Amino acid sequence: MEDFLHNMDWVLPLRSDWATPVANGFTWLGYTPFFLMFLPVGYWLWDRAMFTRLAVLIAITAVVNGWFKDLWQDTRPDPKYWLDGRIEGSPGRPSGHAQVAVAMWLWLAYEIRKSWAWIAAIIITFGVCFSRLYLGVHDVDDILVGSAFGLASIGLFILLLGPSFDFWRRLPFWVHLAVILALVPLLWAVWPPEGPAGSSFFGHIAVLFLLFGWVAGQAIDYRLAPERGPRPAIWKQIVMAVGGIVVLFAIRAGIDNGGEALGLSRAITGYGGAAILGFYATGLAPMAFRALKLMR
Repeated sequence: MEDFLHNMDWVLPLRSDWATPVANGFTWLGYTPFFLMFLPVGYWLWDRAMFTRLAVLIAITAVVNGWFKDLWQDTRPDPKYWLDGRIEGSPGRPSGHAQVAVAMWLWLAYEIRKSWAWIAAIIITFGVCFSRLYLGVHDVDDILVGSAFGLASIGLFILLLGPSFDFWRRLPFWVHLAVILALVPLLWAVWPPEGPAGSSFFGHIAVLFLLFGWVAGQAIDYRLAPERGPRPAIWKQIVMAVGGIVVLFAIRAGIDNGGEALGLSRAITGYGGAAILGFYATGLAPMAFRALKLMR
């Protein structure tokens, strides 16, 4: 059993010139740039409420993942197996890619409730999980634990969306914002001590600031447009998706460069930038689309 969970020699014969790009494609679905494109586009073009719930679920499971990574400080496989150099020395168990993939894609299938959605979710989830093994940056133990945590996150989220928490959804949005901010010092107080592999506190807590901006922008969006009009023409949707994402990444680059030029700390630039990007996605971008007559 120990050999099955941790030995990575079996991966090497599977590698090929065509399989490696496929694995890199699946593994890219677990990195920040993908989420910064997928979540806003889903909010703009598909369903505001559904993608807000998805953003909350991802934030919850990401913070849980970071907390347990720093608690266990589990070492990754030997670097000789690695084909992905973006892991920055973070601990292995639980796999963040596996945990978020299971939570995100299976939750979307649960919301959509169509056969094609379940088939797509299973294929993508398996592809993301297996890609981490193929690229040699996680072992089977990391993937299994991450997947279990992803399923547990869905169970917890279903509970949070149940009638027992109707009172929370009736609270004004500023209370939600205050609670999100209050979680930061609370998590800092209970976060496991930094271990040999370093702390992932900063990166995972930045997700809460992104959620803070997302909720603030959504409150304005719903106030300006309580009901969505008919779905825009295809060409307008393409303009919204491409233009909106180009502007988002331009803002992100401007924040990073501006913070460095001003000598701001990593925390201020990272947390403030995350909040701005969240606010842009749900507040500023929809306002701009309506001003340009791209959507009603």
